Parts: sequence; C-alpha cells; structure tokens
Amino acid sequence: MKVKTKSRLAKNRLMLWGICALAALTAVPLLAILGEVFLRGYDQLTWSFFTEPTPTAYKAMKAIEAGLPIPGGIANGIIGTMIMLGMAVVVAVPTGILCGVYLAEHQKQRFAQGVSYLTDLLQGTPSVIIGIITYIWVVVPMQGYSAIAGSVALCIMMLPLIIRSTEETLKILPASLKEAGLALGGNKARVMLRVQLPAAFGGIFTGVLLAISRVIGETAPLMFTALGCSLIRFAVDKPISAVPLLIWEFFNDPNLQDLIWGASLFLLLFVLSLNLLAKYLANKWNQ
Repeated sequence: MKVKTKSRLAKNRLMLWGICALAALTAVPLLAILGEVFLRGYDQLTWSFFTEPTPTAYKAMKAIEAGLPIPGGIANGIIGTMIMLGMAVVVAVPTGILCGVYLAEHQKQRFAQGVSYLTDLLQGTPSVIIGIITYIWVVVPMQGYSAIAGSVALCIMMLPLIIRSTEETLKILPASLKEAGLALGGNKARVMLRVQLPAAFGGIFTGVLLAISRVIGETAPLMFTALGCSLIRFAVDKPISAVPLLIWEFFNDPNLQDLIWGASLFLLLFVLSLNLLAKYLANKWNQ
C-alpha cells in the first residue's frame, strides 16, 4: 500500500509540475509582448501625448531631423474612441439585456432558439465583414464616413456578448428567487426588474465590460465606417479618429512609426484595466 501511495503522490507531483510548466510557457508570449510595448512606449506617455492631436508627417520629419521627440499625441484618437464607444454602449447595453432576458425566459420557444442561434453566428462573424455591412447600411445612405457609422459597427459587435452574458447569468439564478417574488404578488415584469436583474447585476456588468474591452481594439470595422481624422473632432456626422486607427496610420507612415508604441501601450493598459475590473466584479458577485 505504501508503494502505491508513493507512486500516486509522485504522479500527482509530476502532473502538477507539468501543468505549471505549460501554464508558464503560455504566459511567455504575453509577457514578451507586454514587456516590449512597455519598454518602447512608456517614455511617450506624457501629458502632451494625451492632450494634443496627431502631428503631421512634415512636423514629425522635422522633429526627427532635429533629434527632438515627435510633437503631438493621440488626443484625437482617444476622444473619437470614447465618442463612438459611448454611443455604441447606449444602444447595445439595453438592447442586449432585453434580448438576453427574453432568451432566458423563453428557452423552449422556437423563435428564442432561432435568436440564440443567430447570436452565436453574429459572435463568430469576422469584424471586417461587420465593417463592410455597416458601410452598406450606414455610410452609403449617409453619403459619408462618420462617428455614427463607427458606433453602429461597434454596437453590432458588442450585442452578442451582452446578450449571452445576460442570458447565462439569469439562468444560474436560483429558481426560488423568482418564485418568492411571484408569491408576494409581483407580476413577471416587476419580479424581473426589481428582483432578478438586480441579483444578476454583477454578471451582466462584467459581460458589458468584456464586450467593451473586445471592441475597443478593433480596427477593420472603423476603417470602413469612421475612416479617421487628424483633428480633435466632436461632430458625430463627420469622419472621426480612434486609437486603433491611429496605430494603423502610424504603421504606414515612416515618420510617425515611433508613436506606435505609446498608442499601443495606452490601448493595452486600458483593455487590461477593463479586464481586471471585470474579473474583480465577477469574483465579488460569485461571493
């Protein structure tokens, strides 16, 4: 018996070490990417980098020739990203929550099953396809690129994640919660609004944050819808910039390529903060 016990303990330790080694191996590329971007971009995160618009290629070339840092920053991209993201959230969150509530409450209906299938299909649709469809639906009728078109593309991409997180969170709530509300005289709508949705708030909010973190780095849909702009612009019916678009523009301009690292580091830190916040809220809600 002792020999078998020792053999099992040795196998357990071997499996544990193997799993830890594989986990560390998968973390190596992520740490390498984060380290490279941080080392190259941390010195660019100055006040002017966040408050000034993108410089022209001529100004950047003159600064490089003089041995000076490239002037300007990504303020136009930050403002454009927040405007489009804000408009997308205003539409996607209530729509996604209502759709998720319907799917959770009518799981066996054919229409609900069809909507659930379409949600999964939409979630797997490449972002470039969504950008092309939004171009046909919004840009062509409006006869121009705009922040509205960009927000529509982001909204379409956010919807599946919000719908699915709402549906799954409501499904795992105790059935007694709904039964108690109905027993006290509340109708289905009141019980959903006053009891079930507040109880599921943590999971739903986590899904919203994950949806935002997923779409904030998308470039392809915005290339077909928002196009980009070198100025700080607040008009929603005109072309507008975004941080992912600026990274693509910096890559294509030899004079602005040094700004790629600062913009990439800002985007990584923003997405990382959203994911950490979502994880914290998920753990707190589970407790």
